Amino acid sequence: MVKEEWFAEAIAEEPDVFVLVGHMPVSYDNWPTVFDAVRAVHPLTPILIFGHTHIRDCRQYDGRSMALESGRYMETIGWMSADLDAAKGNANNISFTRRYMDQNRVTYEYHTQQSNSTFDTAEGRSITYGLQELAVDFDLSYLFGTAPQDYTINQNPYPSNGSLLSLFIEDAVPTALAINNTRADIPNIMITNSGSQRFNVFAGPFTKNAAGADERRRKRGEFERELWKRSEEFGRGEVETVFRRWLEDMDRRARSGEMGAERRDAVVAAQNLTLGYVTTDSCPGAGDDTLHLALPYYDVPDFIGSIAPNVTADTPIDLVFVDFIEAQLLGIVNGLQTEKNYTDSDVMLYSEVLGNEALGIYAQVAWN
Repeated sequence: MVKEEWFAEAIAEEPDVFVLVGHMPVSYDNWPTVFDAVRAVHPLTPILIFGHTHIRDCRQYDGRSMALESGRYMETIGWMSADLDAAKGNANNISFTRRYMDQNRVTYEYHTQQSNSTFDTAEGRSITYGLQELAVDFDLSYLFGTAPQDYTINQNPYPSNGSLLSLFIEDAVPTALAINNTRADIPNIMITNSGSQRFNVFAGPFTKNAAGADERRRKRGEFERELWKRSEEFGRGEVETVFRRWLEDMDRRARSGEMGAERRDAVVAAQNLTLGYVTTDSCPGAGDDTLHLALPYYDVPDFIGSIAPNVTADTPIDLVFVDFIEAQLLGIVNGLQTEKNYTDSDVMLYSEVLGNEALGIYAQVAWN
């Protein structure tokens, strides 16, 4: 509980501003509890809150506070400003601003009012040189192959020709596991969890440097249970479901404006916009620094499987899966039949190839 003795002692003395940082969302979670505990002692002290669940979001709990989330993996640089000098000695609302900036050189050049030729500093060039040396040391530019097109996790439906999940489980994994495998001629079905793939693969060079269970929709009457479940997820640091729910909502808003996939592509071409994040939050003013059209979003199943072999019903086949899902898969198999209770003693190693090696092996075979 935030009102324990140690917390009360920590906030006993009034600072110029409270800056609170935590790995939980600024909406629908426990930040208001922390906020209320501070406000009970310091009703007017400015409060700046920085949360984190991989999405862009902003909340103001009162006129003298702002809470911000700034995306994931440095895709977004969050900017918050507050006129704290004007807040001293009065109870007026504070003037806040916030921006979600796309993390790229063009953004930095624009906001620092520099050009491509003047932006670099001696320190920056030194860091770049050091990173390039590390890339050479670890051979990060090693070319596995050249991807012929983009493959995405959620921007194309699964299964489809543009789905990374389809490419991975239908082509890459069967190809990689068949190499030097004495069981390659035995019919099989290969299964993995969709959460094993975290990033899209884009057309072009595929190098060393280029490359879980999801939430089901709930009825409105289960809202409180949903919030409790989310708080448990946040407490464990699980934010992928939050991020994907945010992408899905973003796409839903675009589709509600009759922005289907074909129409979206046409607008991208006509208006010279790119696909990206389109943020809707509760703070006043525009949040996104760069205008985008919302990314398409398609839901994916928890588990994905290779194409089933064309064999008779009584033909023995190998069931191949990653060890991460062993317990779940054995439970499913035992729930589908009663002839045998399968345990981990029935599981054996199929291949020495690791799951994160499959795409690289496939690229060497198919993309050269």
